[in-house]
Amino acid sequence: MDGRTFSRARWGCWARAALLATLAGAALYLVARLTGLTGGGSSERLRRWWLGDATQRQALITVQREQCPGAPFVLPADGFIGLLYADPSSPYSAAAPHQGIDIFSLGARGQTPVYAAYDGYITREASWRSALIQRVPDDPLQPGRTIWLYYAHMADPDGNSYIEPAFAPDTHELFVPQGTLLGYTGDYNGASLWAISVHLHFSIVADDGRGGYTNELEFANTLDPSPYLGMPLHYACQAETIACVPNPVCLP
Repeated sequence: MDGRTFSRARWGCWARAALLATLAGAALYLVARLTGLTGGGSSERLRRWWLGDATQRQALITVQREQCPGAPFVLPADGFIGLLYADPSSPYSAAAPHQGIDIFSLGARGQTPVYAAYDGYITREASWRSALIQRVPDDPLQPGRTIWLYYAHMADPDGNSYIEPAFAPDTHELFVPQGTLLGYTGDYNGASLWAISVHLHFSIVADDGRGGYTNELEFANTLDPSPYLGMPLHYACQAETIACVPNPVCLP
């Protein structure tokens, strides 16, 4: 076997191994999500989404293009709000729960639009393939405080971006009004072997006090999106239906 033939054969083995690892990761993630659930409205909704038929899945979709009464934000994407704020289920934990909400798309990657939840200033760091962060200089629920809105997974698994061209890498402080098209949902998960479903991860991140954003991966740096969207989005709510409600905040 010459060097070229050997290289092709070796590459084929590596490619098959990578594919198997990705498929195994997706399967393990699904098993973890389904077996890690402990009952309640959130659990049943997730089971219907992952295991239900098209009619059941369609019934779980939330579409809220206008502000809920008394709430400042609009829902940034249509979809199934399946992973809630503070969710401790695998792959998260009670010590490190989910920092935002995941809005799963019924369609394929690159099809479901993502809109700005509020007026603010968009930044896309030079290395970001799938994410944007938006500075809101005056928190509408706590005037005088700056908050940041984080939108992630807007790319395919190879990192080909679905973000609108207006927000190229190394964009900083570009103002957009509420409802501006930012991009489309995807399933990019960085260098992780875990395959993910097409969705938007949306979170509200605290300011660092120096004009920058804090680390979104730390739960303590994030805020409950429920009062901003007017919906019961905290895991403690265990809501059967995610929609506008008069009192959306549920304390754990």
